[in-house]
Amino acid sequence: MTKKEILKIVEQENIHFFRLQFVDINGFMKNVAIPRSQLEKALDGEIMFDGSSIDGFVRINESDMYLKPDYSTFVILPWRNKEGIAAARIICDVYKSDGTPFEGCPRGNLKRVLQDAKDMGYTMNVGTEAEFFLFNRDECGNPTTETHDTAGYFSVDPDDDGIECRREIIETLESMGFEIEASHHEVAEGQHEVNFKYSDALICADNTVTFKWVVKTIAKQYGLHATFMPKPVFGINGSGMHTNQSLFNLDGTNAFFDKKDPMQLSKVARQYIAGAIKNARGFAAVTNPLVNSYKRLVPGYEAPVYVAWSASNRSALVRIPASRGLGTRVEIRCPDPTCNPYLAFAMMLNSGLDGIKNKLTAPPSTDVNIYEMTDNQKRRAKIASMPASLLEALVELKKNKISKETLGEHIFEKYIETKEKEWDSFRISVTDWELENYLKIY
Repeated sequence: MTKKEILKIVEQENIHFFRLQFVDINGFMKNVAIPRSQLEKALDGEIMFDGSSIDGFVRINESDMYLKPDYSTFVILPWRNKEGIAAARIICDVYKSDGTPFEGCPRGNLKRVLQDAKDMGYTMNVGTEAEFFLFNRDECGNPTTETHDTAGYFSVDPDDDGIECRREIIETLESMGFEIEASHHEVAEGQHEVNFKYSDALICADNTVTFKWVVKTIAKQYGLHATFMPKPVFGINGSGMHTNQSLFNLDGTNAFFDKKDPMQLSKVARQYIAGAIKNARGFAAVTNPLVNSYKRLVPGYEAPVYVAWSASNRSALVRIPASRGLGTRVEIRCPDPTCNPYLAFAMMLNSGLDGIKNKLTAPPSTDVNIYEMTDNQKRRAKIASMPASLLEALVELKKNKISKETLGEHIFEKYIETKEKEWDSFRISVTDWELENYLKIY
């Protein structure tokens, strides 16, 4: 889309308000709202904001920053049409006052890593499967963890009280250009999943943050609270974001497919898998960024705890779905939907590229249920476990040789600083569990 095309749509659709959106290092969507009179200035990348007010960006003496819009992300907001006056958004990259890209912009960082892959002869396609819960709100409008939904996995409409909300989410996404492939109720009560078509990694990251925004917006209109929190309720399944990924050669062929191989996986695919296995513990702090993330990554709830791969085994961290040809892909199952997708995609991509660059050999496929293996069996098979806490994950991130290269020095240092503060806040907090178990008897 061009500037001229955007201005034409603005005139035709009577768009008066605009959101210039970007994402901070924690993956939170931010925006600057502007009126129609400032649109041309915005489209020319001349809108400034205070970068020192954004967590992980810059110090106060470096605060003037610019938003450079990506015209391809311009879209009208379906829920914001009031009396014929519409609103729209456009996603931006963050630039410094000297006109150079800001190294702390997660979107710009992913672009850099994707260019490195392109220099090696590859493009990356990604499809995410982000699960979420729909919970009731209390009489004051505050979110609860209660739901009237009694449905289970793939349940039909009568048991699924969230179906109308989910339908409107889908209709809204489709009107914004998403190609929805499927939606269904997930395993836990109140848990849902909407799948949209894979795309180029940058577009998929944009779509993933947009998807989360739309889900929360539409849920609120139904008096519900949508949460992507990995483990909001003890004792039931948590929410993951299985991430399907593939490399394509620059001629448009799938670099992971080899019809002559017994599993129809190319050497590049096996090396990519090897890189993912090697670096999985190192990228966990990015793909699973919260204290709460590690309440999901425990055995017994279908979460991928063990660092292994398989073509048929859903207990493994890396799964190879059955589709072949252009659909040949690797599914990494540990990420959860609270991750910053720009950073998570960059870490997973560079992990796979590490395997290709160094011609790593993937370990044997693990085709048995790892949850049923003994500790000795796992040791003999050299199957490691994912980190058990955010603290352990941060230690692994700092040790990992490709993490600073992948995230860039600015994001690497600011991300660790932010997450260590989060862990320390959790560490010194007194929880309900402690009060319930200790207060009466000590």
